Amino acid sequence: MTSRTVTLLDVARAAGVSKSTVSDALQGSGRVAEATRDRVRAVAEELGYRPNSAARRLRRASTGAVGLHLPATATRLDYYMNLAFGAVERAQEDGLDMVLLAPSGAAGGRIASRVDGLLVIDPEPGDSAVPGLLDAGVPVVTGERYLGPATGPSGAVVCDNAASLTALLDHVTERGARRPALLAPSGSSAWATALRATAGSWGRAHGVVVTVRTVPFAATPAEAEAATLALLAADPAVDAVICAPDGSAPGVLRAATALGRKVGASSPSGACGATNASGSSGATSTSGAIDGNGRTGEGSRTERGRTEGDRSEHGGPASPGSPDAAAGPVGAGLLVASCVDGTATRGAEPPVTAVDLRPAAYGRACAELLCDILAGRAAPDTVRRHSWSLETRASTGSPG
Repeated sequence: MTSRTVTLLDVARAAGVSKSTVSDALQGSGRVAEATRDRVRAVAEELGYRPNSAARRLRRASTGAVGLHLPATATRLDYYMNLAFGAVERAQEDGLDMVLLAPSGAAGGRIASRVDGLLVIDPEPGDSAVPGLLDAGVPVVTGERYLGPATGPSGAVVCDNAASLTALLDHVTERGARRPALLAPSGSSAWATALRATAGSWGRAHGVVVTVRTVPFAATPAEAEAATLALLAADPAVDAVICAPDGSAPGVLRAATALGRKVGASSPSGACGATNASGSSGATSTSGAIDGNGRTGEGSRTERGRTEGDRSEHGGPASPGSPDAAAGPVGAGLLVASCVDGTATRGAEPPVTAVDLRPAAYGRACAELLCDILAGRAAPDTVRRHSWSLETRASTGSPG
């Protein structure tokens, strides 16, 4: 029996309960014993039952609100606050209020009774709240794909995260870097997974060692500083550090200052104008026009903890006494870039080259897709792509 032919009555017969009990069990409503609810859901999944979201919306009154679920670290990060404001603004244009859900989430059925649809941003397979949200019985749009098992269709707005990191690696290489490194986010979100995978594939394609050191998803500047100090101590030949977590770039700059590395200068060629990380850069920011549309990086952003160590593609750090090991003495250049642009990168000294993910516009795009699904203007499983730009600044020796 296929998902197209399975009905509530089919599930009721297989589970040995009434059709109304099946409906209440799947929606999380009514007085249904927990054991019965679990049995009904298991039978529905086994039979491949999928609720008709459009019909369900017609059967129940609209609440006039949609829910927004953000990662637990959202309140610490500039990116998510801008995204949330964009989503709220777009939802209001369709007359919908936005309800911010608690990070721990609530039972899907209870949420479904309070909202018409859900936005789930950077869903982590390890986030226990996400499965219930995706199975809440209302239309769902995810910001980036969910890589865990899903019980029903959902729309998505995605960025080409593989392309954005490729652009950064290409850029620092063009500016003279020969041994780039990535402070990669931990976790199993689409964003984190794509960045770690791309560091490896880019390194293999270019025959270049890309050292990858894993840091917490929402690493603080202090954590980024500690990771950079350890990275450069272990492999002084590293001449470019790309940090992924939002707001962590100032920590990389502090580490460079502590080690006497000149930010904005590349060691191998010396082609870039040097500037100390604590001084004036003398360079202005220039905006790139690299479009992120196209192939989606199938790899955010919720994890705390200490630095987890590093690994390298194409082998480990250069051995002591090798030509590469001699490329990073005190005073040598270091290029610095970030996977996420924001206040911390724009206001740093020197300003840091970064990928502008346009979070407010991204939030608007997510809310717009959800509004379109609710209004019947888009199918429930629609996937849209969001563009980004590369902002080149003094931290990679960009000309003023």
